[in-house]
Amino acid sequence: MLTLDDFDYPLPPERIAQAPLAQRSASRLLVMSGPGLEDRSIPDLPGLLLPGDLLVMNDTRVLHARLLGRKDSGGAVEVLVERSMEDATEVLAQVRASKPPKPGSRLLLEDALTVEVLGREGEFYRLRFPGDAQALIEIHGRLPLPPYIDRTASDSDESRYQTVFARERGSVAAPTAGLHFDQILLDNLQARGIATTHVTLHVGAGTFQPVRVHKLSEHRMHRERWQLPQATVDAITACRARGGRVVAVGTTSLRTLESAVLAGELRAAEGETDLFVTPGFQFRVVDLLLTNFHLPKSTLLMLVSAFGGMDRIRAAYRHAIEHEYRFFSYGDAMLIHRNPEDAI
Repeated sequence: MLTLDDFDYPLPPERIAQAPLAQRSASRLLVMSGPGLEDRSIPDLPGLLLPGDLLVMNDTRVLHARLLGRKDSGGAVEVLVERSMEDATEVLAQVRASKPPKPGSRLLLEDALTVEVLGREGEFYRLRFPGDAQALIEIHGRLPLPPYIDRTASDSDESRYQTVFARERGSVAAPTAGLHFDQILLDNLQARGIATTHVTLHVGAGTFQPVRVHKLSEHRMHRERWQLPQATVDAITACRARGGRVVAVGTTSLRTLESAVLAGELRAAEGETDLFVTPGFQFRVVDLLLTNFHLPKSTLLMLVSAFGGMDRIRAAYRHAIEHEYRFFSYGDAMLIHRNPEDAI
């Protein structure tokens, strides 16, 4: 039985990247193929893939989802918007305050927006904005850097914490494997005969929530919205027909593809997923995974352990720490070939 302790590892704080490198594609790349590990760099990616392979990228765009303010009683409050609702004026959000706000109370955010608290829905609050919520958030909100980045967002983060192919607004965190791509790298991939396509998964605030149960079988994932276009299904079908491999750029792309195929054949669709991938999961779509290094005891570390094999991932993370790789959102990356054996 798998427990939380199976996915713990010691990480020196200085290995956590606090800012991006000067160039997007300058990060290091740890390649895990079979039992071996190879130290490379992101610009090497086209040569590490094969003509006919297909990269699947998440084109979500990060919202200015963090807003500071105060309650009508005067207490300080921090709001992190999780998602928009069918009513464009309403959102679900995490609300941090010394005392929980009551339904019917109001929050003054960024000295500009008076927001009504409608009530609780699980761990989130339902809030009503005075107009189109996403539009107001984009104007008045702040970029929500991850909690392990110990600084406020700067002007440079406005571009660097978005992928160059970000299009669909809706995330509270970046699909960080995609942050390594610049136009030169995309052009080099195309010249090598490696195709690209897109899915959309809007990353929720729950991606940073710790697993609070010891037995993994008791954990329940947060839900995230995804969309798989017909053009992407067609691209995957063509990739398979020519003998190419499907390469997921990030865990969000992988979760989208593997969620879409749960019902059977891969088809264009959209919905919400709470897919929790742990060792023993049977992958049906993705052959290779490009991903950053993930937090100890996190669901994302469990996912990559399922994909690459627990022992191989443990060895890779030890290697990365010993060789001073940079970890988490603004850090370095891994290229993982799917473990052909039992992932445990």
